[in-house]
Order: sequence, then C-alpha cells, then structure tokens
Amino acid sequence: MELDLEDKVAVVTGASKGIGLAITKALAREGARVVAGARTIDALSGLDRVTAVALDLVAPEGPARLIGRALDDHGRLDVLVNNVGAVKMRLQGFLGTSDDDFAWSMQTNFFAALRATRAALPAMLSQGAGSIVNIASVNAFFEPDAGVLDYGAAKAALLNLTKSLAQEFGSKGVRVNAISPGPVSTDLWLGKDGVAHTVARATGVDPDTARKNVLASIGGLATGRLTTPEEVATLAVLLSSPLTGNVTGSNFVVDGGLIKTT
Repeated sequence: MELDLEDKVAVVTGASKGIGLAITKALAREGARVVAGARTIDALSGLDRVTAVALDLVAPEGPARLIGRALDDHGRLDVLVNNVGAVKMRLQGFLGTSDDDFAWSMQTNFFAALRATRAALPAMLSQGAGSIVNIASVNAFFEPDAGVLDYGAAKAALLNLTKSLAQEFGSKGVRVNAISPGPVSTDLWLGKDGVAHTVARATGVDPDTARKNVLASIGGLATGRLTTPEEVATLAVLLSSPLTGNVTGSNFVVDGGLIKTT
C-alpha cells in the first residue's frame, strides 16, 4: 500500500534501539526523511534518509533542539513520533517508590513528549497538517501489581494529553494518536536492567523463567509471544500517513491479547 509519506519530514525520539529504531527504519522505507534523536546514535549510522542527532531528550532543552534541527534541515515537519521512554521495576511497591522515582518517570515518559509536542506544533499548525504519534503503554490502564506504578502513571498522563491535544488541534489539521504496546521484545523487557533480569535477580531464577513467570502472573499472552518492535512500527507508520486522516484521539493496543476486557 502506498502511504503517501514520500519526502514527508518525521522526527522520532528515542530512535536508537527497540521500537524507536524500528519506527525510524519503517518511516525511511516509506520515503520519509527522518530526523532521529537519541543519546547514542551508533545504530542509526549509515541509514538512508535518516539524520541522526545525539542529544539528551530528557533535558528540558533537548526536545526543542531536535525539532529545531528538523526545521533547519528541511523547513517543515509532518510527523512527530514521541517514543522516548524507560521503566525501572519498583519491587518494593508504592511505599518503596520515592518522589524522586516518580519525578524521574514523569520526566522520561511524559515531559519529554510534552516538550517535543510543544516545539513541533507551531510548524504543523502553520502548514495546516501534521500527525503526532505517542508511544504509551498498556500500563497506562493495566496495573496488575505495583512493579511499574510510576511508569504507568506517566503513561496515563501521556494518554490523557493525547486526547486533549486531539480535541484542541483536530480542526486545525493536526492529528494526535497513541499506541499502547504490551510486552515487547526490547531492552525494557529483555535487557540487563529490564523486567526479566530484574525479577530474576530478585527471585533467584534465570531471566527466561522470570519472564515466563511474570507473563503468567499478569494473565498471559493469547499469542504466546512478545510483540516485536516492527509490529509496533507498522502501526506507527500507518498513523503517520495521510491515509488515516480522520483518525485522531485514539489509542491502539498492541499486546498479543494481554488485555482480556472489552
């Protein structure tokens, strides 16, 4: 399917690995010119149609710098994918999660997207068109335990912002949608500081057993496997396309059947 993204200008945050890298590559394959931001950019080196920008997106000035680079290089901005995010397992629950822990999660998972959106909107409004895709999480509304309570709160804020911005700017041609992945085969789940390894160290089992135990404890996946970053990227690219021009204020769950309710 032709998605009408040829020579559109897209910014992707947290673009150097996992979902962000998959989205960057998928947008470039569709002909978009991608300005990809991350702290380390080695994985982005040599990608056709991709400009890699090394910067800290959690720093207050970072998101605006990335948007500014896209506008300086290309003179327009058509797509923003707010992907940057991180989680730390809170094995001590609510009483063991400090204000600083919550602040870290909000800065990483909410304020980085908020600032990037604030920087991107003027350019989109001036051209009367744009698409913003926020990568949220099922943990915004699904909290089977306290292990990611601060992360879930931050992602819930991002979902709320998505709805609000869609209402405010829909009549001006700017669409804002969210994707809420469940467990994805990225460092967040499988890395040395991810869910599986963290739970493994705490419970005295190997990471693969820990991963299976965690998934079983939250109800299991109907497909029996983690979502791939490329599957999330496919949906992000579709939402970036003008072909989904009347889709806004929506949240799309990609979770392998984790959420059982309607």
